[in-house]
Amino acid sequence: MRVWVILCQFLLILGVCLSGTQDEMDFIRLLHERIVRNHDVTEASDMQPYREQIEGSDVSFDMVPISGGTFLIGSPEGELGRKADEGPQREVRIEPFWMGMHEVTWDEYDLFTYPALIAEASGDADAITRPTKPYVDMSFGMGHDGFPAISMTHHAAVKYCQWLSAKTNRFYRLPTEAEWECACRAGTTSAYSFGDDAAQLESRAWYIANSGGKYQQVGKKKPNPWSLYDMHGNVMEWTLDQYFPDRYETLQKNAVNPWVKATLPYPHVARGGSWADDANELRCAARRPSDPVWKIQDPQLPKSIWYHTDAPWIGFRVVRPLNVPSPEEMAQYWETVNE
Repeated sequence: MRVWVILCQFLLILGVCLSGTQDEMDFIRLLHERIVRNHDVTEASDMQPYREQIEGSDVSFDMVPISGGTFLIGSPEGELGRKADEGPQREVRIEPFWMGMHEVTWDEYDLFTYPALIAEASGDADAITRPTKPYVDMSFGMGHDGFPAISMTHHAAVKYCQWLSAKTNRFYRLPTEAEWECACRAGTTSAYSFGDDAAQLESRAWYIANSGGKYQQVGKKKPNPWSLYDMHGNVMEWTLDQYFPDRYETLQKNAVNPWVKATLPYPHVARGGSWADDANELRCAARRPSDPVWKIQDPQLPKSIWYHTDAPWIGFRVVRPLNVPSPEEMAQYWETVNE
């Protein structure tokens, strides 16, 4: 085990993305072998909710099975608040996966950011280098324990998933935009997972009308029909996809697990709306492109690849597909274009 940790330390040092290099692929192949050996579910009918504890800590998180299937991505033309980039609607097929019941919290993300937290808990050295230490409190004083982690770049969120995979021997990544919307809709076709009446957001989401100007602890509002909390509001959530306003115009009908791999630093797709948004931005189909202004006040030169100084509304949650991808596919999911 210690040899494995040392290998992770070497290959993840400074969070440098080595995807495509021989060293990176050697690392991913070794990790892939461990993940496959640890993989104990092969049929969708056997998928169950589970709790994952992060090695060397007392921190855990819950995962919920999503059966996938076919659904309509995007919004119908008559939906209140609809924007042009939400259509035309397209039928797509999603393979089964698990999704985090909650957004990734600071309790989880701090283990990635501050190696000493695991060392103290486990008694072992765990010096895998993660993001550089932030120069300010990235919670901006809004709350820490049990609150969603915020202000990380897309690169940081992707690398957290890679780190988490190495810690747990399960394959974790960000959701694709299609997976995210499928999970948010939870089998519904309405503007929100509970219907079209935005007045019901009061009991189901944190947004501009009830958030008090800040995010809130995860899991305090009602979940969607698939037991996922805060899919509407609290913090916007990163997806894997590059953002294109005309994405659905080129999307093939019955596309399976569609994903637009990012080849540019900006923009990526964020979903779900946040504590700072109005009701329209919380709809299942609402899309938000990331923007360089999200780190405009960053005093570092070059600007950090890990933090957004001006986006205290962005976070993420993780997914785990039922079928373990090949090492080459894993590399693609964890490869980023630094912001």
